[in-house]
Amino acid sequence: MRRSCDVRQVNSDLKSSLSECMTALDMFLNNKFQEALSFLQAKSKDSMYHILTYAIILEMQAMMTFDTQDIMNAGTTMKAAQAVCQRFRKKSTVADSFNNLVHGQSLDQFTEEEIHAEVCYAECLLLRAALTFLQDENMVSFIKGGIKVRNSYQTYKELDSLQKSSNHITGESHCHFEGGVKLGVGAFNLTLSMLPTRILRLLEFVGFSGNKEYGLRQLQEGAADHSFRALLCTLLLLLCYHTFMSFVLGTGKGNIEEAEQLLEPYLNRYPKGAIFLFFAGRIEEIKGNIDLAIQRFEECCEAQQTWKQFHHMCYWELMWCFTYKQQWKMAYFYADLLSKESSWSKATYVYMKAAYLSMFEEDDTKPFGEDEVKLFRQVPSLKVKIAGKSLPTEKFAIRKTRRYQAQNPVSLSIPPLEMMYIWNGYAVLGKQRDLTEKMLLTLKRAEENLKGHEGATENDFLRDDQCLVQLLKGLCFKYLDMMDKAEECFKYIPANEKKIKYDEYLIPNALLELALLYLQTDRREEAIKLLENAKHNYKNYSMESRTHFRIQDALLHARSIPNGC
Repeated sequence: MRRSCDVRQVNSDLKSSLSECMTALDMFLNNKFQEALSFLQAKSKDSMYHILTYAIILEMQAMMTFDTQDIMNAGTTMKAAQAVCQRFRKKSTVADSFNNLVHGQSLDQFTEEEIHAEVCYAECLLLRAALTFLQDENMVSFIKGGIKVRNSYQTYKELDSLQKSSNHITGESHCHFEGGVKLGVGAFNLTLSMLPTRILRLLEFVGFSGNKEYGLRQLQEGAADHSFRALLCTLLLLLCYHTFMSFVLGTGKGNIEEAEQLLEPYLNRYPKGAIFLFFAGRIEEIKGNIDLAIQRFEECCEAQQTWKQFHHMCYWELMWCFTYKQQWKMAYFYADLLSKESSWSKATYVYMKAAYLSMFEEDDTKPFGEDEVKLFRQVPSLKVKIAGKSLPTEKFAIRKTRRYQAQNPVSLSIPPLEMMYIWNGYAVLGKQRDLTEKMLLTLKRAEENLKGHEGATENDFLRDDQCLVQLLKGLCFKYLDMMDKAEECFKYIPANEKKIKYDEYLIPNALLELALLYLQTDRREEAIKLLENAKHNYKNYSMESRTHFRIQDALLHARSIPNGC
Protein backbone atom coordinates (compact mmCIF):
# COMPACT_ATOMS: atom_id res chain seq x y z
CA MET A 1 0.00 0.00 0.00
CA ARG A 2 2.84 2.37 0.88
CA ARG A 3 4.52 1.69 -2.51
CA SER A 4 1.27 2.47 -4.34
CA CYS A 5 0.92 5.77 -2.47
CA ASP A 6 4.54 6.67 -3.24
CA VAL A 7 3.99 6.03 -6.97
CA ARG A 8 0.84 8.15 -6.99
CA GLN A 9 2.70 10.95 -5.20
CA VAL A 10 5.62 10.78 -7.68
CA ASN A 11 3.26 10.82 -10.65
CA SER A 12 1.36 13.73 -9.15
CA ASP A 13 4.61 15.67 -8.60
CA LEU A 14 5.75 14.90 -12.16
CA LYS A 15 2.43 15.99 -13.64
CA SER A 16 2.45 19.17 -11.53
CA SER A 17 6.05 19.99 -12.54
CA LEU A 18 5.30 19.59 -16.24
CA SER A 19 2.18 21.73 -15.93
CA GLU A 20 4.12 24.50 -14.16
CA CYS A 21 6.94 24.37 -16.70
CA MET A 22 4.47 24.69 -19.56
CA THR A 23 3.02 27.71 -17.74
CA ALA A 24 6.54 29.18 -17.59
CA LEU A 25 7.01 28.57 -21.31
CA ASP A 26 3.71 30.32 -21.88
CA MET A 27 5.06 33.35 -19.99
CA PHE A 28 8.26 33.25 -22.02
CA LEU A 29 6.35 33.14 -25.31
CA ASN A 30 4.29 36.13 -24.18
CA ASN A 31 7.57 38.08 -23.80
CA LYS A 32 7.49 37.82 -19.97
CA PHE A 33 11.07 36.62 -19.88
CA GLN A 34 12.11 37.55 -16.34
CA GLU A 35 8.79 36.42 -14.87
CA ALA A 36 9.28 33.02 -16.49
CA LEU A 37 12.83 32.68 -15.13
CA SER A 38 11.81 33.72 -11.61
CA PHE A 39 8.87 31.30 -11.67
CA LEU A 40 11.16 28.41 -12.65
CA GLN A 41 14.04 29.33 -10.36
CA ALA A 42 11.89 28.91 -7.24
CA LYS A 43 11.79 25.11 -7.71
CA SER A 44 14.95 24.62 -9.73
CA LYS A 45 16.84 22.80 -6.95
CA ASP A 46 14.28 20.06 -6.52
CA SER A 47 12.56 19.55 -9.89
CA MET A 48 14.36 18.25 -12.97
CA TYR A 49 11.84 19.85 -15.32
CA HIS A 50 11.96 23.26 -13.61
CA ILE A 51 15.74 23.49 -13.77
CA LEU A 52 15.88 22.02 -17.30
CA THR A 53 13.39 24.59 -18.58
CA TYR A 54 15.26 27.34 -16.75
CA ALA A 55 18.54 26.22 -18.34
CA ILE A 56 16.99 25.97 -21.81
CA ILE A 57 15.84 29.59 -21.66
CA LEU A 58 19.30 30.73 -20.51
CA GLU A 59 20.91 28.70 -23.30
CA MET A 60 18.63 30.32 -25.88
CA GLN A 61 19.82 33.68 -24.59
CA ALA A 62 23.47 32.61 -24.79
CA MET A 63 23.05 31.34 -28.35
CA MET A 64 21.61 34.69 -29.39
CA THR A 65 24.20 36.90 -27.67
CA PHE A 66 27.45 34.86 -27.83
CA ASP A 67 28.27 36.83 -24.68
CA THR A 68 30.88 35.07 -22.51
CA GLN A 69 29.01 35.68 -19.27
CA ASP A 70 25.70 34.46 -20.74
CA ILE A 71 27.42 31.29 -22.01
CA MET A 72 28.99 30.67 -18.58
CA ASN A 73 25.66 31.23 -16.76
CA ALA A 74 23.86 28.85 -19.11
CA GLY A 75 26.64 26.26 -18.76
CA THR A 76 26.60 26.40 -14.95
CA THR A 77 22.82 26.06 -14.88
CA MET A 78 22.77 23.21 -17.39
CA LYS A 79 25.41 21.38 -15.33
CA ALA A 80 23.24 21.84 -12.24
CA ALA A 81 20.24 20.57 -14.23
CA GLN A 82 22.21 17.44 -15.15
CA ALA A 83 23.00 16.86 -11.46
CA VAL A 84 19.33 17.20 -10.49
CA CYS A 85 18.33 14.76 -13.26
CA GLN A 86 20.99 12.32 -12.01
CA ARG A 87 19.26 12.20 -8.60
CA PHE A 88 16.07 10.92 -10.22
CA ARG A 89 17.69 8.34 -12.56
CA LYS A 90 17.41 4.58 -11.96
CA LYS A 91 20.01 3.32 -9.51
CA SER A 92 21.40 0.18 -11.14
CA THR A 93 22.94 -2.57 -9.01
CA VAL A 94 25.71 -4.89 -10.23
CA ALA A 95 23.08 -7.62 -10.67
CA ASP A 96 20.88 -5.23 -12.69
CA SER A 97 23.80 -4.34 -14.96
CA PHE A 98 24.59 -8.05 -15.57
CA ASN A 99 20.94 -8.84 -16.25
CA ASN A 100 20.70 -5.92 -18.71
CA LEU A 101 23.76 -7.18 -20.59
CA VAL A 102 22.19 -10.64 -20.95
CA HIS A 103 18.54 -9.79 -21.50
CA GLY A 104 18.49 -6.08 -22.37
CA GLN A 105 16.35 -3.48 -20.62
CA SER A 106 12.67 -2.70 -21.01
CA LEU A 107 10.61 0.24 -19.83
CA ASP A 108 8.82 -1.86 -17.22
CA GLN A 109 12.09 -1.80 -15.28
CA PHE A 110 11.76 1.97 -14.84
CA THR A 111 9.35 4.04 -12.82
CA GLU A 112 7.75 6.87 -14.79
CA GLU A 113 9.91 9.38 -12.94
CA GLU A 114 13.04 7.41 -13.87
CA ILE A 115 12.29 7.32 -17.60
CA HIS A 116 11.69 11.09 -17.54
CA ALA A 117 15.00 11.50 -15.73
CA GLU A 118 16.72 9.55 -18.52
CA VAL A 119 15.37 11.73 -21.32
CA CYS A 120 16.01 14.95 -19.36
CA TYR A 121 19.57 13.78 -18.62
CA ALA A 122 20.18 13.11 -22.34
CA GLU A 123 18.81 16.56 -23.16
CA CYS A 124 21.18 18.15 -20.64
CA LEU A 125 24.16 16.34 -22.19
CA LEU A 126 23.22 17.51 -25.67
CA LEU A 127 22.66 21.12 -24.63
CA ARG A 128 25.85 21.20 -22.54
CA ALA A 129 27.79 19.94 -25.56
CA ALA A 130 26.44 22.81 -27.64
CA LEU A 131 27.60 25.27 -24.99
CA THR A 132 31.02 23.58 -24.68
CA PHE A 133 31.63 24.27 -28.36
CA LEU A 134 30.89 27.96 -27.73
CA GLN A 135 32.74 28.40 -24.46
CA ASP A 136 36.32 27.12 -24.52
CA GLU A 137 39.12 27.96 -26.91
CA ASN A 138 41.05 24.70 -27.08
CA MET A 139 40.79 21.23 -28.57
CA VAL A 140 39.97 19.69 -25.19
CA SER A 141 36.58 21.44 -25.33
CA PHE A 142 35.80 19.69 -28.61
CA ILE A 143 36.71 16.30 -27.11
CA LYS A 144 34.63 16.98 -23.99
CA GLY A 145 31.75 18.18 -26.11
CA GLY A 146 32.08 15.14 -28.36
CA ILE A 147 31.88 12.78 -25.37
CA LYS A 148 28.69 14.49 -24.19
CA VAL A 149 27.21 14.25 -27.67
CA ARG A 150 28.05 10.55 -27.94
CA ASN A 151 26.60 9.76 -24.50
CA SER A 152 23.46 11.73 -25.35
CA TYR A 153 23.14 10.04 -28.74
CA GLN A 154 23.46 6.55 -27.23
CA THR A 155 20.89 7.35 -24.54
CA TYR A 156 18.36 8.59 -27.10
CA LYS A 157 18.94 5.50 -29.27
CA GLU A 158 18.35 3.20 -26.31
CA LEU A 159 15.24 5.09 -25.18
CA ASP A 160 13.88 5.01 -28.73
CA SER A 161 14.36 1.22 -28.82
CA LEU A 162 12.93 0.75 -25.33
CA GLN A 163 9.72 2.65 -26.02
CA LYS A 164 9.12 0.46 -29.10
CA SER A 165 9.35 -2.71 -26.99
CA SER A 166 6.30 -4.68 -25.90
CA ASN A 167 6.76 -3.69 -22.25
CA HIS A 168 5.70 -0.10 -22.69
CA ILE A 169 4.81 2.08 -19.71
CA THR A 170 2.09 4.63 -20.42
CA GLY A 171 1.63 6.77 -17.35
CA GLU A 172 -0.21 10.08 -17.22
CA SER A 173 2.85 12.02 -18.35
CA HIS A 174 4.16 9.50 -20.86
CA CYS A 175 3.45 11.71 -23.88
CA HIS A 176 6.01 14.19 -22.50
CA PHE A 177 8.62 11.41 -22.31
CA GLU A 178 7.83 10.30 -25.87
CA GLY A 179 8.09 13.93 -27.01
CA GLY A 180 11.55 14.13 -25.46
CA VAL A 181 12.70 11.02 -27.30
CA LYS A 182 11.30 12.30 -30.60
CA LEU A 183 13.07 15.63 -30.07
CA GLY A 184 16.46 14.02 -29.45
CA VAL A 185 16.22 11.26 -32.06
CA GLY A 186 14.84 13.69 -34.63
CA ALA A 187 17.50 16.31 -33.93
CA PHE A 188 20.36 13.82 -34.23
CA ASN A 189 19.06 12.17 -37.40
CA LEU A 190 18.34 15.46 -39.16
CA THR A 191 21.64 17.09 -38.19
CA LEU A 192 23.80 14.06 -39.01
CA SER A 193 22.09 13.58 -42.38
CA MET A 194 23.09 17.09 -43.45
CA LEU A 195 26.81 16.66 -42.76
CA PRO A 196 29.25 16.37 -45.68
CA THR A 197 30.08 12.76 -46.55
CA ARG A 198 33.70 12.90 -45.39
CA ILE A 199 32.62 14.01 -41.90
CA LEU A 200 29.69 11.58 -41.80
CA ARG A 201 31.93 8.60 -42.65
CA LEU A 202 34.17 9.45 -39.69
CA LEU A 203 31.15 9.73 -37.37
CA GLU A 204 29.65 6.48 -38.68
CA PHE A 205 32.96 4.78 -37.81
CA VAL A 206 32.41 5.68 -34.13
CA GLY A 207 28.75 4.68 -34.11
CA PHE A 208 26.75 7.68 -35.38
CA SER A 209 24.24 7.52 -38.22
CA GLY A 210 21.56 9.83 -39.54
CA ASN A 211 18.43 9.48 -41.64
CA LYS A 212 16.96 12.81 -42.77
CA GLU A 213 13.44 11.54 -43.50
CA TYR A 214 13.25 9.66 -40.21
CA GLY A 215 14.55 12.70 -38.33
CA LEU A 216 11.99 15.03 -39.91
CA ARG A 217 9.21 12.50 -39.26
CA GLN A 218 10.16 12.23 -35.58
CA LEU A 219 10.17 16.01 -35.23
CA GLN A 220 6.85 16.32 -37.06
CA GLU A 221 5.29 13.79 -34.70
CA GLY A 222 6.83 15.58 -31.71
CA ALA A 223 5.51 18.93 -32.90
CA ALA A 224 1.99 17.50 -33.35
CA ASP A 225 1.80 16.13 -29.79
CA HIS A 226 0.48 18.26 -26.94
CA SER A 227 3.61 17.75 -24.91
CA PHE A 228 6.27 19.79 -23.17
CA ARG A 229 8.66 19.26 -26.09
CA ALA A 230 6.15 20.12 -28.86
CA LEU A 231 7.31 23.74 -28.83
CA LEU A 232 10.98 22.75 -29.03
CA CYS A 233 10.31 20.37 -31.92
CA THR A 234 8.39 23.10 -33.73
CA LEU A 235 10.51 26.09 -32.93
CA LEU A 236 14.09 25.08 -32.53
CA LEU A 237 14.22 22.42 -35.21
CA LEU A 238 11.46 22.38 -37.81
CA LEU A 239 11.19 26.16 -38.15
CA CYS A 240 14.96 26.61 -37.90
CA TYR A 241 15.53 23.82 -40.41
CA HIS A 242 12.99 25.01 -42.97
CA THR A 243 13.84 28.72 -42.68
CA PHE A 244 17.57 28.76 -41.89
CA MET A 245 19.50 25.49 -42.05
CA SER A 246 18.14 24.52 -45.46
CA PHE A 247 19.19 27.95 -46.77
CA VAL A 248 22.53 28.62 -45.10
CA LEU A 249 23.72 24.98 -45.16
CA GLY A 250 21.71 23.79 -48.14
CA THR A 251 20.39 24.86 -51.51
CA GLY A 252 17.31 26.67 -50.17
CA LYS A 253 14.76 23.87 -50.52
CA GLY A 254 13.12 24.12 -47.09
CA ASN A 255 9.41 23.34 -46.83
CA ILE A 256 7.99 26.82 -46.31
CA GLU A 257 4.39 25.58 -46.49
CA GLU A 258 5.05 23.25 -43.55
CA ALA A 259 6.83 26.03 -41.66
CA GLU A 260 3.78 28.26 -42.11
CA GLN A 261 1.45 25.52 -40.90
CA LEU A 262 3.61 24.95 -37.83
CA LEU A 263 3.81 28.64 -37.05
CA GLU A 264 0.15 29.56 -37.57
CA PRO A 265 -1.34 28.19 -34.31
CA TYR A 266 1.46 29.71 -32.24
CA LEU A 267 1.13 33.07 -33.97
CA ASN A 268 -2.62 33.01 -33.32
CA ARG A 269 -2.04 32.20 -29.67
CA TYR A 270 0.90 34.61 -29.21
CA PRO A 271 0.24 37.45 -31.71
CA LYS A 272 2.85 39.63 -29.99
CA GLY A 273 5.30 36.82 -29.25
CA ALA A 274 8.66 38.13 -30.42
CA ILE A 275 10.08 34.79 -31.46
CA PHE A 276 7.04 33.95 -33.58
CA LEU A 277 6.97 37.39 -35.19
CA PHE A 278 10.61 36.86 -36.08
CA PHE A 279 9.91 33.55 -37.81
CA ALA A 280 6.87 35.07 -39.52
CA GLY A 281 9.21 37.72 -40.95
CA ARG A 282 11.73 35.13 -42.03
CA ILE A 283 9.04 33.12 -43.84
CA GLU A 284 7.81 36.21 -45.71
CA GLU A 285 11.42 37.05 -46.60
CA ILE A 286 12.02 33.58 -48.06
CA LYS A 287 8.79 33.83 -50.04
CA GLY A 288 10.12 37.05 -51.57
CA ASN A 289 7.60 39.31 -49.80
CA ILE A 290 10.33 41.70 -48.69
CA ASP A 291 8.13 44.63 -47.63
CA LEU A 292 5.91 42.35 -45.55
CA ALA A 293 9.01 40.78 -44.03
CA ILE A 294 10.31 44.21 -43.04
CA GLN A 295 6.96 44.93 -41.39
CA ARG A 296 7.10 41.69 -39.40
CA PHE A 297 10.66 42.28 -38.21
CA GLU A 298 9.75 45.80 -37.12
CA GLU A 299 6.74 44.41 -35.23
CA CYS A 300 9.07 41.94 -33.52
CA CYS A 301 11.32 44.78 -32.32
CA GLU A 302 8.32 46.75 -31.05
CA ALA A 303 6.79 43.76 -29.25
CA GLN A 304 9.29 43.74 -26.37
CA GLN A 305 12.27 45.68 -25.07
CA THR A 306 13.66 43.23 -22.49
CA TRP A 307 15.66 40.88 -24.68
CA LYS A 308 17.61 42.97 -27.16
CA GLN A 309 18.86 39.71 -28.66
CA PHE A 310 15.60 39.37 -30.57
CA HIS A 311 16.22 42.88 -31.93
CA HIS A 312 19.66 41.87 -33.15
CA MET A 313 18.25 38.87 -35.01
CA CYS A 314 15.74 41.21 -36.65
CA TYR A 315 18.42 43.80 -37.47
CA TRP A 316 20.42 41.11 -39.31
CA GLU A 317 17.42 40.13 -41.42
CA LEU A 318 16.40 43.77 -41.99
CA MET A 319 19.93 44.47 -43.20
CA TRP A 320 19.51 41.78 -45.87
CA CYS A 321 15.99 42.87 -46.77
CA PHE A 322 17.27 46.34 -47.60
CA THR A 323 20.20 44.77 -49.43
CA TYR A 324 17.75 42.96 -51.71
CA LYS A 325 16.08 46.32 -52.34
CA GLN A 326 19.50 47.98 -52.84
CA GLN A 327 18.65 50.61 -50.26
CA TRP A 328 22.24 50.94 -49.11
CA LYS A 329 21.67 53.63 -46.47
CA MET A 330 19.07 51.56 -44.64
CA ALA A 331 21.22 48.43 -44.90
CA TYR A 332 24.15 50.43 -43.51
CA PHE A 333 21.92 51.67 -40.65
CA TYR A 334 21.22 48.12 -39.44
CA ALA A 335 24.83 46.99 -39.89
CA ASP A 336 25.84 49.98 -37.77
CA LEU A 337 23.31 49.08 -35.05
CA LEU A 338 24.64 45.52 -34.97
CA SER A 339 28.25 46.69 -34.75
CA LYS A 340 27.36 48.77 -31.68
CA GLU A 341 25.00 46.39 -29.88
CA SER A 342 25.64 42.75 -30.83
CA SER A 343 28.50 40.57 -29.57
CA TRP A 344 28.32 37.93 -32.30
CA SER A 345 30.86 39.25 -34.83
CA LYS A 346 32.09 42.84 -34.78
CA ALA A 347 34.39 42.07 -37.70
CA THR A 348 31.48 40.94 -39.90
CA TYR A 349 29.32 43.91 -38.94
CA VAL A 350 32.06 46.48 -39.60
CA TYR A 351 32.87 44.74 -42.89
CA MET A 352 29.22 45.07 -43.90
CA LYS A 353 29.17 48.75 -42.91
CA ALA A 354 32.15 49.38 -45.16
CA ALA A 355 30.61 47.23 -47.90
CA TYR A 356 27.44 49.33 -47.94
CA LEU A 357 29.38 52.60 -47.90
CA SER A 358 31.29 51.40 -50.96
CA MET A 359 27.96 51.20 -52.85
CA PHE A 360 26.99 54.81 -52.15
CA GLU A 361 26.87 57.22 -55.08
CA GLU A 362 29.60 59.86 -55.23
CA ASP A 363 27.26 62.65 -54.16
CA ASP A 364 25.69 60.64 -51.28
CA THR A 365 26.47 61.91 -47.80
CA LYS A 366 28.18 59.20 -45.78
CA PRO A 367 26.80 58.79 -42.24
CA PHE A 368 28.93 60.11 -39.39
CA GLY A 369 31.63 61.02 -41.90
CA GLU A 370 32.75 57.37 -42.01
CA ASP A 371 35.11 56.13 -44.70
CA GLU A 372 34.93 52.59 -46.07
CA VAL A 373 38.71 52.26 -46.48
CA LYS A 374 39.28 52.98 -42.78
CA LEU A 375 36.51 50.58 -41.83
CA PHE A 376 37.83 47.80 -44.06
CA ARG A 377 41.27 48.26 -42.46
CA GLN A 378 39.74 47.83 -38.99
CA VAL A 379 38.20 44.44 -39.73
CA PRO A 380 41.21 42.14 -39.00
CA SER A 381 41.67 43.67 -35.53
CA LEU A 382 38.05 42.82 -34.60
CA LYS A 383 38.39 39.07 -35.11
CA VAL A 384 37.10 36.86 -32.28
CA LYS A 385 37.40 33.14 -31.66
CA ILE A 386 34.66 30.73 -30.68
CA ALA A 387 35.77 27.26 -29.57
CA GLY A 388 39.32 28.16 -30.56
CA LYS A 389 38.38 28.92 -34.15
CA SER A 390 37.55 32.10 -35.99
CA LEU A 391 34.08 32.36 -37.45
CA PRO A 392 34.14 31.38 -41.15
CA THR A 393 32.34 34.61 -42.09
CA GLU A 394 34.98 36.63 -40.25
CA LYS A 395 37.82 34.79 -41.95
CA PHE A 396 36.16 35.46 -45.29
CA ALA A 397 35.76 39.17 -44.49
CA ILE A 398 39.39 39.45 -43.34
CA ARG A 399 40.68 37.83 -46.53
CA LYS A 400 38.63 40.25 -48.60
CA THR A 401 40.05 43.26 -46.75
CA ARG A 402 43.69 42.36 -47.44
CA ARG A 403 43.66 44.51 -50.55
CA TYR A 404 42.90 47.54 -48.34
CA GLN A 405 46.04 47.13 -46.25
CA ALA A 406 48.23 48.49 -49.07
CA GLN A 407 49.00 52.19 -49.28
CA ASN A 408 47.04 52.39 -52.55
CA PRO A 409 44.19 49.91 -51.97
CA VAL A 410 42.31 48.20 -54.79
CA SER A 411 38.60 48.59 -54.04
CA LEU A 412 36.30 45.62 -53.78
CA SER A 413 33.86 45.61 -56.65
CA ILE A 414 30.51 44.62 -55.09
CA PRO A 415 31.20 43.45 -51.51
CA PRO A 416 27.61 43.37 -50.13
CA LEU A 417 26.41 41.41 -53.15
CA GLU A 418 29.22 38.91 -52.68
CA MET A 419 28.41 38.44 -48.99
CA MET A 420 24.77 38.06 -49.97
CA TYR A 421 25.82 35.02 -52.01
CA ILE A 422 27.68 33.55 -49.01
CA TRP A 423 24.37 33.64 -47.10
CA ASN A 424 22.45 32.23 -50.09
CA GLY A 425 20.50 35.46 -50.51
CA TYR A 426 19.99 35.03 -54.24
CA ALA A 427 17.57 32.18 -53.48
CA VAL A 428 15.46 34.86 -51.77
CA LEU A 429 16.08 37.64 -54.29
CA GLY A 430 15.11 35.32 -57.14
CA LYS A 431 11.52 35.17 -55.85
CA GLN A 432 11.02 38.82 -56.90
CA ARG A 433 11.53 39.42 -60.61
CA ASP A 434 11.72 43.20 -60.37
CA LEU A 435 14.38 43.07 -57.62
CA THR A 436 16.33 40.47 -59.61
CA GLU A 437 16.25 42.63 -62.74
CA LYS A 438 17.49 45.66 -60.77
CA MET A 439 20.28 43.55 -59.25
CA LEU A 440 21.30 42.40 -62.73
CA LEU A 441 21.58 46.03 -63.83
CA THR A 442 23.87 46.76 -60.86
CA LEU A 443 26.04 43.77 -61.75
CA LYS A 444 26.26 44.86 -65.39
CA ARG A 445 27.43 48.30 -64.27
CA ALA A 446 30.08 46.63 -62.11
CA GLU A 447 31.10 44.55 -65.11
CA GLU A 448 31.52 47.66 -67.28
CA ASN A 449 33.51 49.35 -64.55
CA LEU A 450 35.89 46.37 -64.37
CA LYS A 451 36.37 46.43 -68.14
CA GLY A 452 37.70 49.95 -67.71
CA HIS A 453 40.50 48.52 -65.57
CA GLU A 454 41.67 45.92 -68.09
CA GLY A 455 45.32 46.30 -68.93
CA ALA A 456 46.11 47.78 -65.52
CA THR A 457 49.04 45.51 -64.61
CA GLU A 458 49.13 46.68 -61.00
CA ASN A 459 45.67 45.23 -60.33
CA ASP A 460 46.13 41.57 -59.38
CA PHE A 461 42.47 41.26 -58.38
CA LEU A 462 40.86 42.03 -61.73
CA ARG A 463 40.15 38.50 -62.96
CA ASP A 464 38.90 37.43 -59.53
CA ASP A 465 36.47 40.36 -59.53
CA GLN A 466 35.33 39.61 -63.06
CA CYS A 467 34.65 35.97 -62.15
CA LEU A 468 32.67 37.06 -59.10
CA VAL A 469 30.46 39.31 -61.23
CA GLN A 470 29.88 36.46 -63.70
CA LEU A 471 28.85 34.11 -60.90
CA LEU A 472 26.30 36.57 -59.53
CA LYS A 473 25.05 37.51 -63.00
CA GLY A 474 24.54 33.81 -63.68
CA LEU A 475 22.32 33.52 -60.62
CA CYS A 476 20.21 36.48 -61.70
CA PHE A 477 19.86 35.04 -65.22
CA LYS A 478 18.82 31.69 -63.75
CA TYR A 479 16.08 33.22 -61.63
CA LEU A 480 14.93 35.22 -64.65
CA ASP A 481 14.65 31.93 -66.61
CA MET A 482 17.47 32.89 -69.00
CA MET A 483 19.15 29.51 -68.69
CA ASP A 484 21.55 29.76 -71.63
CA LYS A 485 22.95 33.06 -70.39
CA ALA A 486 23.20 31.69 -66.85
CA GLU A 487 25.12 28.63 -68.06
CA GLU A 488 27.52 30.85 -70.02
CA CYS A 489 28.22 32.92 -66.90
CA PHE A 490 28.82 29.91 -64.67
CA LYS A 491 31.17 28.28 -67.21
CA TYR A 492 33.26 31.47 -67.40
CA ILE A 493 34.68 30.82 -63.90
CA PRO A 494 36.18 27.31 -64.36
CA ALA A 495 37.38 28.40 -67.82
CA ASN A 496 39.43 31.09 -66.08
CA GLU A 497 40.45 28.91 -63.13
CA LYS A 498 44.21 29.33 -63.63
CA LYS A 499 43.87 33.12 -63.73
CA ILE A 500 42.11 33.37 -60.36
CA LYS A 501 44.69 34.39 -57.75
CA TYR A 502 42.86 34.87 -54.45
CA ASP A 503 39.18 33.88 -54.57
CA GLU A 504 39.54 30.15 -55.19
CA TYR A 505 36.15 29.60 -53.58
CA LEU A 506 34.54 30.89 -56.78
CA ILE A 507 35.48 27.75 -58.75
CA PRO A 508 33.76 25.02 -56.69
CA ASN A 509 30.80 27.34 -56.16
CA ALA A 510 30.49 27.97 -59.88
CA LEU A 511 30.52 24.20 -60.45
CA LEU A 512 27.84 23.84 -57.77
CA GLU A 513 25.64 26.50 -59.37
CA LEU A 514 26.11 25.02 -62.83
CA ALA A 515 25.13 21.60 -61.42
CA LEU A 516 21.99 23.06 -59.85
CA LEU A 517 21.16 24.64 -63.21
CA TYR A 518 21.60 21.25 -64.91
CA LEU A 519 19.32 19.60 -62.35
CA GLN A 520 16.72 22.24 -63.12
CA THR A 521 17.01 21.50 -66.85
CA ASP A 522 16.91 17.67 -66.56
CA ARG A 523 20.65 17.04 -67.02
CA ARG A 524 21.07 14.84 -63.94
CA GLU A 525 24.19 12.87 -64.88
CA GLU A 526 26.11 16.00 -65.90
CA ALA A 527 25.06 17.64 -62.64
CA ILE A 528 26.34 14.74 -60.52
CA LYS A 529 29.72 14.79 -62.31
CA LEU A 530 30.09 18.52 -61.62
CA LEU A 531 29.15 18.07 -57.97
CA GLU A 532 31.64 15.22 -57.52
CA ASN A 533 34.31 17.38 -59.16
CA ALA A 534 33.57 20.31 -56.85
CA LYS A 535 33.52 17.99 -53.84
CA HIS A 536 36.77 16.09 -54.41
CA ASN A 537 39.10 18.36 -56.38
CA TYR A 538 39.10 21.62 -54.41
CA LYS A 539 40.13 22.33 -50.83
CA ASN A 540 41.43 25.02 -48.47
CA TYR A 541 39.26 27.79 -49.89
CA SER A 542 37.02 30.36 -48.17
CA MET A 543 33.75 29.07 -46.68
CA GLU A 544 34.72 25.52 -47.65
CA SER A 545 32.51 23.78 -45.07
CA ARG A 546 29.43 25.75 -46.10
CA THR A 547 30.06 24.91 -49.75
CA HIS A 548 30.44 21.22 -48.87
CA PHE A 549 27.12 21.30 -47.00
CA ARG A 550 25.47 22.71 -50.12
CA ILE A 551 27.17 20.19 -52.40
CA GLN A 552 25.99 17.38 -50.13
CA ASP A 553 22.42 18.72 -50.23
CA ALA A 554 22.55 18.98 -54.03
CA LEU A 555 23.94 15.44 -54.36
CA LEU A 556 21.21 14.01 -52.15
CA HIS A 557 18.62 15.76 -54.32
CA ALA A 558 20.28 14.65 -57.58
CA ARG A 559 20.48 11.00 -56.51
CA SER A 560 16.86 11.02 -55.41
CA ILE A 561 15.78 11.80 -59.00
CA PRO A 562 15.09 8.61 -61.02
CA ASN A 563 17.16 8.10 -64.16
CA GLY A 564 15.54 9.60 -67.23
CA CYS A 565 13.63 12.20 -65.22
